[in-house]
Amino acid sequence: MQQEHHRHRDPGAPGLSGRPPRAEVRDPQVPGLPEVAPDTVPLHPAETPTHHQGGEGRPDGDPDPATGQGGAGLSAAATKSGFQVLTVIGQIEGHVSLPSQNKTTKYEHVLPQLVAIEQDPAVQGLLVLLNTVGGDVEAGLAIAELIATMSKPTVSIVLGGGHSIGAPIAVAADRSFIVSTATMTIHPIRLSGMVIGVPQTYEYLDKMQDRVVHFVVANSRISQERFREMMFRTGELARDVGTILVGKDAVREGLIHEVGGLAHAMAALRAMAQGGKPRP
Repeated sequence: MQQEHHRHRDPGAPGLSGRPPRAEVRDPQVPGLPEVAPDTVPLHPAETPTHHQGGEGRPDGDPDPATGQGGAGLSAAATKSGFQVLTVIGQIEGHVSLPSQNKTTKYEHVLPQLVAIEQDPAVQGLLVLLNTVGGDVEAGLAIAELIATMSKPTVSIVLGGGHSIGAPIAVAADRSFIVSTATMTIHPIRLSGMVIGVPQTYEYLDKMQDRVVHFVVANSRISQERFREMMFRTGELARDVGTILVGKDAVREGLIHEVGGLAHAMAALRAMAQGGKPRP
């Protein structure tokens, strides 16, 4: 049997290529720390980059698992300007997921984001942009209630449309605007899926409708009688019951404060942030 010969290299001797072996370092303050190459030494915890609201501990652009929104971009915008923007678009999704081709606003994403905005000292106010066809009543009311109960100044702008349950979200802000070409559809609520034809079903619908009416009346200048009249008006919509309000019509009815766009909304938000949020 042929005897094997093992070559023993001197650790200090040059390698086969003539270059000295790569130096290895050990942290003298941490006994037993694994040896790593100098160019891969981990940063000290104090030097580890972090991201604030919406992206803490994640790379820029990664979505927040709690809010579903982009990472550090949210806090960066709020830190520079002092104001945060919330978009309510498409259909407001409820407890059942809508098809993937639908553009939706998910309440499970929006609600944690509103809580984060309320708690972030860097955020001075909230701007809500609406272009929605409406959607789930309870999900929409949940978003509206959180906006209405925030301690920080809030301003809303209706762009394109603020229909159905989008109306309570629009009036939930301290100051509401609508652009001249935007519309708001006021109509009764309806149920989808199987409906049991018993008196209790209609009583339930009436109670749910009362919740919407009371919220809108409490957070706007429209009267309950006038709002219900527009809600049940016939002859204006071809295939539905209700009323369409265009721009200045919503202001005239007392649903929205004034006609205006982004510059008007930002001016109002800055004024409230400097002078304090108005109390009802």
